[in-house]
Amino acid sequence: MHRGGNALKHDRWNIEPAIFWPTILIFAAVSVGLFVGGDTLFTVLSSLLQTLTTRLGWVYLWIYIINFIFLGWLAFSKYGSIKFGAPDEKPEYSNFSWTCMVFTTGIDASIMIMSLFEPIQYVSAPPFGLEPFSAEAYDYAHMYGQFHWGPSAWTMYIPATIAIAYTLFVKRTDTTRISNACVPASGWLERHLWARHLLDVIIVFGIMGGIDASIGLEIPVISRIFHQLTGVADTLGLKFIMLAALLVLFGSCVYLGLEKGMKWLSSATVYITLGFLVVTLLWGPTSYLIDAETNSIGLLASNFVRMSTYTDPHLASGFPQNWTIFYWGWWLAYMPVMGLFVARISRGRTIRQVICGQVLWGSVGCMTVFGIMGGYALYVQRTGIVDLAGILATEGQEAAITALLSTLPLPQLMLVVYLISCFVFLATTISSSAYILSSMTSKKLSGYENPARWNRLLWSVVFMLFSAGIMVVGGMETIKLVCVLAGFPLIAVVLLLMRSIRRMVKTHADPSFPSASRSEPNALTAEHTSS
Repeated sequence: MHRGGNALKHDRWNIEPAIFWPTILIFAAVSVGLFVGGDTLFTVLSSLLQTLTTRLGWVYLWIYIINFIFLGWLAFSKYGSIKFGAPDEKPEYSNFSWTCMVFTTGIDASIMIMSLFEPIQYVSAPPFGLEPFSAEAYDYAHMYGQFHWGPSAWTMYIPATIAIAYTLFVKRTDTTRISNACVPASGWLERHLWARHLLDVIIVFGIMGGIDASIGLEIPVISRIFHQLTGVADTLGLKFIMLAALLVLFGSCVYLGLEKGMKWLSSATVYITLGFLVVTLLWGPTSYLIDAETNSIGLLASNFVRMSTYTDPHLASGFPQNWTIFYWGWWLAYMPVMGLFVARISRGRTIRQVICGQVLWGSVGCMTVFGIMGGYALYVQRTGIVDLAGILATEGQEAAITALLSTLPLPQLMLVVYLISCFVFLATTISSSAYILSSMTSKKLSGYENPARWNRLLWSVVFMLFSAGIMVVGGMETIKLVCVLAGFPLIAVVLLLMRSIRRMVKTHADPSFPSASRSEPNALTAEHTSS
């Protein structure tokens, strides 16, 4: 067991050069390109996004369908009882702490932002050829965000979780890299170290794309609310100051480590967010919000398959391309972070507990936020209190969100609470992401050890620089492109992970079951000698 003082021995110069340096150089080059590209780069990115979503959108839809079916089989098969760790090992974290860390890491502050303006965009340009602002458009607008943040999204995080947790706590290998968890799927990966390193570089690039898109979305909103509260001009300089403050906050969390930093931040985030939701529910149109959510649950259940396969080939409205495929790319980009992080905190749990826990509590949490916040936004629009659709079209999402929050009781106080919630939410997610990226770029690291502190802090700085470049280019289109592009290469990774999981669990239950190579366990030991 690698416990106690042994966890500190890797807080030193411990990196895998073949992964660490290429990714650092790639992101340095991309960041410079974003800073100097300007309007020309924005035009190119918009055109590329259009091409990718219209021609290859079906690929994103099908990988989610396949993954959903696979995990359903795995959870309710005999393999669902396989435990990550010794048969008598107890979970490292309580159910509440585990759920808090999973939820806050998986969604970040994006849900506090998207849940407010996304339903307004849906009702303005609804799916399925519905008339804008019709009663049916309002029904689907309230429900559709819950589909995008619901079971399909949360199942996408799980293949990496299971593969890594099995590798760490059942096989007891000293590696936290997804490439090594993919080895059982392919003998070719086992034989070629360079191929595993290349796979890890691609994965790190996907992680960075997903996380930095989140920062690029959220910092402008935080900056606008800060301007509303203080009167300080909402300039690019203020946004950079927000980035610096964020760096200090989650840099401190990263330095403290998983137990002290992440556990405290995630719990604090949940309590702050719950408080904000309760106030909105009780002081807002309570009956309307409950009725609308009840209606949305039924609508989601009856239209789940339709929305999962919706490409709109005839009307060509662009709705699934602009929203569903964007989200599926975003969740794919987040998949390695969530997989590695949840695996790291899931020792002592079974496969079934991890799958059901993530899908159930993640979906319930997101549906609650969208049900209350999105429902309130639609109520304000429908009753004419504020023309959010008009503000969104003319002034942007930051102005629309600020206008909506100003309609709540004690608006100044609610703006402060919302600002704190978003800030801490974002810090939690980025802290865990920096922790995971430093783990992936470490040379040798077991599930009982922490990556070097300097490595964790360095990735925090890289996050900030890349995010600053995204904000310079600006626009929701840029964010969507980053997510879609970052997620695309990870489709192949998901397929490898599913094949790897199948081989590992079948071999676990029946050692005679043929693996990719009978010498597979030695592949990892050759690269990472177990301590």
